[in-house]
Amino acid sequence: MSANLWLTFAILSEVVATSLLRSTNSFTRLLPSLGVGVGYVTAFYCLSVALKDVPVGVAYAVWSGAGIVLVTAVAWIAHGQRIDALQAFGMTMIVIGVALCRLRA
Repeated sequence: MSANLWLTFAILSEVVATSLLRSTNSFTRLLPSLGVGVGYVTAFYCLSVALKDVPVGVAYAVWSGAGIVLVTAVAWIAHGQRIDALQAFGMTMIVIGVALCRLRA
């Protein structure tokens, strides 16, 4: 499997885990808490595999940038979090920066 696919799985696993954090009720609810744990373990394993072929700085830029945008999208859809124009602009700049980092790698 390609490094980009491993990195994609890492990002998606981290987004799922982070999005479940609110549902854990400070880790007092078992199933969401297990989902968080499994999600983060899966994310870090996939990231470690991706790092065999992707430079760590580029992988981390993609991981964090995509994570910010995707977690915000999930929060907007699932929790009604509002996103104003300035926040949307900032996330657009993150996406552009990540794309530029990835083009040079």
